Amino acid sequence: MNEKREILLSVKNMDVCFGKRRNRFKAVNNVSFDIYKGETFGLVGESGSGKTTIGRAIIRINPTTAGDVIFKGEKINGKISKELDRKVTRQIQMIFQDPMASLNERAKVDYIVSEGLYSGARLSDAERKAKVEKALMEVGLLPEFASRFPHEFSGGQRQRIGVARALIMQPEFIIADEPISALDVSIRAQVLNLLSELQKERGLTYLFISHDLSVMRFICDRIAVIHKGVLVELAETEKLFAHPLHPYTRALLSAIPLPDPAREKNKVLEVYDPTRHNYSIDKPEWVEVEEDHMVWANGAELAEYREMLKK
Repeated sequence: MNEKREILLSVKNMDVCFGKRRNRFKAVNNVSFDIYKGETFGLVGESGSGKTTIGRAIIRINPTTAGDVIFKGEKINGKISKELDRKVTRQIQMIFQDPMASLNERAKVDYIVSEGLYSGARLSDAERKAKVEKALMEVGLLPEFASRFPHEFSGGQRQRIGVARALIMQPEFIIADEPISALDVSIRAQVLNLLSELQKERGLTYLFISHDLSVMRFICDRIAVIHKGVLVELAETEKLFAHPLHPYTRALLSAIPLPDPAREKNKVLEVYDPTRHNYSIDKPEWVEVEEDHMVWANGAELAEYREMLKK
């Protein structure tokens, strides 16, 4: 039962806004979820839905305008002490979407991977070099690659450098923001398998952000679906695929290509129409419609979803 599992991170009623008062845009609206220690929690949605904004808010790149981010029982958003800030920097790391843009082209791999170590305990050059070599070997790269520049590597190798940069800090929690979307199809499975192996070896916890539900099914324990800054559904992976309730979730699932050409040709795509929801009087809430299955719905929709589950 999930109530017996240890919660590593909680997001409670998070809002993230951009722009000045007159042109203020709410990118994330009242989002709440828990991530359990040792699991891979998926956050899926189309481009611009707010999923990357949530990841960046957790790691303190984007400031939150409302709500709390609780990591291991401590609030880590807003103003915090320098000591807690250093703790968060060590224990939470992020793998960014574009390995070419996230790596400093003017720096060698040795500095890129070890940059985070300079803000912690002082290490000798030999100790730092040993840590870099170990991190590179853990992601399947040769130690001698440390003397090269990022442009000398392929896309898959650059993403592995990004993973090594996160691992060298020995984090407990890693936010993986579309870590394979910029890679060739042949390389994607290698990076996914690498992340899974490292999770087993180190007991890591992941927040895996993607727009690709077929990839999420392969790697995630639970998946939350986000649309225009609002979480609309959250469930265990197989439960979500077997019993999608929210129409936006069903639309995303219907867009997944099928390997069978005949089934792919005959399948019916669902198109999500936000105007189908009438929230003028009957307001929606974040409700547990069945065990471990949350959905954004008002009273009428909740009754409809429960009928769907009975069938």
